[in-house]
Amino acid sequence: MTEPIHPAASHHLPSFITAPGDTDVLMVVMAIILVVAIMGFGTLFFRLHTLPERMAHRSHKLQFEIVAVLGLLALVTHIHLFWVAGLLLAMIDIPDFGGSLNRIAGSTEKLAGLAPGKGAVAMPEGDAIDSGAAVPDPAPLSTKNRTHA
Repeated sequence: MTEPIHPAASHHLPSFITAPGDTDVLMVVMAIILVVAIMGFGTLFFRLHTLPERMAHRSHKLQFEIVAVLGLLALVTHIHLFWVAGLLLAMIDIPDFGGSLNRIAGSTEKLAGLAPGKGAVAMPEGDAIDSGAAVPDPAPLSTKNRTHA
C-alpha cells in the first residue's frame, strides 16, 4: 500500500528518505559504522597507551614494573607526563650494577674463606657496638695541619 506523498515533497525523493513505519536503513548502517569506529578508536588508544610497557617487556628491561605503573597512572589520572616518563624509561638501558656487585661480594666471600652466599649473615651479639659505649674522638688536628678557608 503506497501512501500519498506530501504535497510539499518532491516527486523524486532520495533513497535515504523512508516511508513512515519502514526501517531506516541509513540510520542502521550509520549506527554500525559508529560502533565499529568507537571500538577501533578504543583499541588504537589502548595499543598506543601500552606502547612503553610493551617496549620494556620485549627488551627484558629491569625497570619493566616501573614503566607499567607509570602507564597505569597515566591511564587513571590522565596526566600525560607519566606516559612520557614511562616511554623514556622504557627506551633507556639502565646498567645492571647487581651483577658486578654480586661478583665483588662473591670474591670477597672467597677471600674470607666463606662458602658462596654465606657472607650475608647477622652479626653475633658480642660483636655488636654498644650504643652506650663512648667512642673515642679522632685526634684533634694540630695548628700546623689545619687549612684556613
